[in-house]
Amino acid sequence: MVAARNDSPPTAEGLLLERFLPYRLNMLGTTVSQSFARLCARRFNIALPEWRVVALLGQRGRLTSKAIGTRCAMHKTMVSRAVGELERRRLVEREANPADKREVFVALSAAGEAIYAEIIPLASAYSERLTAGLSDEDRAVLDRLIRQLHDRARQIAPPDPQA
Repeated sequence: MVAARNDSPPTAEGLLLERFLPYRLNMLGTTVSQSFARLCARRFNIALPEWRVVALLGQRGRLTSKAIGTRCAMHKTMVSRAVGELERRRLVEREANPADKREVFVALSAAGEAIYAEIIPLASAYSERLTAGLSDEDRAVLDRLIRQLHDRARQIAPPDPQA
């Protein structure tokens, strides 16, 4: 019987998923996103993709669905479903692009803007609670490391221009 190796780094013999940085970052991101999404679901009855669309439109204003997908790293099908649900609930409005009839702009409605205004303090409080155990120096280091890892990942494998 082979003993499990839980505390050693990946080796040529095998990859320990729990120690593989991309996996760990993905799990962290998923856990944090789902945790915040549960708060949004309870308060606003909106799912994770929907709150991302609301937050992005609140921050950036009117965007195309393609731009939403790019900025939120969401597949076009997921963007379409989220925008469709938000439109059904009258939280966003769509407007055809007069320069390109195949393209539609999406913007928050007055009701969507009201929800966005409520999400801002909820998101700020969540972020504060999440990092409550970190010193100001630790927070600055975390921000710097996240930026560096993000930049490095793009250097290793740049985004697909066709996506």
